[in-house]
Amino acid sequence: MNRLAEQALADAATVAPASAKVAGRAVLLIPHRSDAADEGALPGDYRKILAIVREADGPVQVRAVGERLGLDAAVRGKLEPLRAKMTKLADRGWLHKRGDGRFTARP
Repeated sequence: MNRLAEQALADAATVAPASAKVAGRAVLLIPHRSDAADEGALPGDYRKILAIVREADGPVQVRAVGERLGLDAAVRGKLEPLRAKMTKLADRGWLHKRGDGRFTARP
């Protein structure tokens, strides 16, 4: 019974969104789009990513966003943290991740 309880707690911890403590309260670092009044609730680097995707004429690849941010797009390891941020924005409803791996802005 104890093992099941421990496993349930571990599973809940992996599913829960990342949060931080602010003034003693837990808050999401990247809020869900429906919970935030506007994109001002996002950290600065996430707002930059969102602006670049919105300015694009169509779906964008992570590489194109990385180039606009000044990252060395030739080194794949430099793009993986950016891909994680863009995926997090998609998971929270700020962006849409297409099946081909490109991203678009939500209306």
